[in-house]
Amino acid sequence: MSPADVARTIEGPGFSRIERAPAYRLVYEMIEREILEGRLRVGDPLPAELHLAEQLGVNRSTVREGIRLLEKSGLVARDGGKRPRIATPHYLDLASSASRALVLHSVTFRELWDASMVLEPSIAERAARHVDDGGLAELSANLARMDAAVAEIESGVPADVPKFVEIDRAFHEILAKAAGNRVLALAHEPVTSLFIPAGQIILPRLKTYRRVLDAHRYIFDCLRSRNPAGAREWMHKHMDDFRRAYEMTQMSLDAPLDVACLGLGQSASPRNR
Repeated sequence: MSPADVARTIEGPGFSRIERAPAYRLVYEMIEREILEGRLRVGDPLPAELHLAEQLGVNRSTVREGIRLLEKSGLVARDGGKRPRIATPHYLDLASSASRALVLHSVTFRELWDASMVLEPSIAERAARHVDDGGLAELSANLARMDAAVAEIESGVPADVPKFVEIDRAFHEILAKAAGNRVLALAHEPVTSLFIPAGQIILPRLKTYRRVLDAHRYIFDCLRSRNPAGAREWMHKHMDDFRRAYEMTQMSLDAPLDVACLGLGQSASPRNR
């Protein structure tokens, strides 16, 4: 055994120093716990900053920073200059952190697409059962926007790809809302968000604008006629079409998303399938 090995055996494993969380973070976590455990409910006002500071034994500025963090997370909202109240975070605020987590875990397009093939057809099927007149009106307006965008592109106007992708994304978000299941909507959003860079690569290369519009029309027709099986089938075809388009751009299905989203997927080393 080398001297270094002996030293490691004697000293044991190395541990990092424990860092104390900033005081404002502790304020945030304490109030968050009160909310999650039901002692503070949606609509309840927070105590005044000075009162909180006295209760918690910290400076008023520390309480203010903690409340700002709560506002950023969506757990607290202000109505003008009034005292902050407990709020329900919008699901987009929650899901954006899930999208970041997926990228940090280096998930691949294949994994993302596999998940979408579980979620999207199920959402379309449920939406065909549960959509109301308001949801159908939203989808119809979305289709009109996409139809106008495609007509402009086909007339020779340069394509506004980010705008088109946003219209596409909005269609899927309306469907998720129409499905009437908030858990599905929460699970759906981070997956959809991570498809956006791929869509912005595929569309200008393959010019598939009308193909996307036609698929959305077929899905809408199934919802309007209350045809759950048809909605599921057409959404399955739509998502499968997206995978084929991705492959046609020569981006690797097995490249991590942080690489694929930069359009470098074809040069990335594939993972085990």
